[in-house]
Amino acid sequence: MTPPSPTATDQLATDQLAVMFSRVRLTARVFHTGLLCQQVDFPAGGTGHLHLFRSGHLEVHGPGPTHRRLDQPTALFLPRAEDHRFVVGPEGADLVCAEIDLGGAGNPLESALPALIALPLDPADTLTGSLALLFGEAMGQGSGRQVVLDRLAEVVLIHLLRRLIDSGQSDAGLLAGMAHPALSRVLTALHANPAGSWTLERMADEAGMSRSAFAECFRSVVGVTPGDYLREWRLQLARTGIAAGQPLKRVAAEVGYASPAALSRALGDSPSGSLRVLRGSTPD
Repeated sequence: MTPPSPTATDQLATDQLAVMFSRVRLTARVFHTGLLCQQVDFPAGGTGHLHLFRSGHLEVHGPGPTHRRLDQPTALFLPRAEDHRFVVGPEGADLVCAEIDLGGAGNPLESALPALIALPLDPADTLTGSLALLFGEAMGQGSGRQVVLDRLAEVVLIHLLRRLIDSGQSDAGLLAGMAHPALSRVLTALHANPAGSWTLERMADEAGMSRSAFAECFRSVVGVTPGDYLREWRLQLARTGIAAGQPLKRVAAEVGYASPAALSRALGDSPSGSLRVLRGSTPD
């Protein structure tokens, strides 16, 4: 008998990036397209950056003491707000630059990534199609251009993250966990159902491992204990929900806390204090 084709729901349940970005919002804002002809400093602000270098000559200084020269198409991804500088050659450098927000500080994906990721843009790569659309839109002035550029930058970034996971280039952290055949099932389940009654035994069953083997494997690969990871994921989702104006009671239930008071204690504040801080307001 031929097995039934997976439904869209089944596919979502096993798609790690889709599950994560259904919970936290990835956003991009393209702010430069075309030729860069002079030195540019990018001070650390509140967002990360994605730079797509197409042609020319470019020297990248930072983050920190790092320094590299580029003369081949390359994607530069800085997941966090980091100081960096571009120095261009006499012929300039053709770039698309975007601010990137991976869903707010505390996103485990953001904290799992290095300060700078540089990936050569291979013409045979699956990125080719989305990059061609992005560069083509950047050259035009059609209606809705900014919206299209922003969405295409998000598509390109997801392709980059997929490539990092599939390549297994990360030795530790969340990306390494996502690339691990057993741990990836657990991480996807935690991301999809943060309010679940998760125990070490249930997580180990999801991974198909004994409790002791699972606990050791998770900590070795991801870098934290399963319980610590789940707690931080729940709190990140809670901060996002509260900042968006959702009622504290609803947020607590959706991320697995028995009451608003329990969630506020986990956040380290009183219920009213949590709301003021996370919504950006000030005390009366």
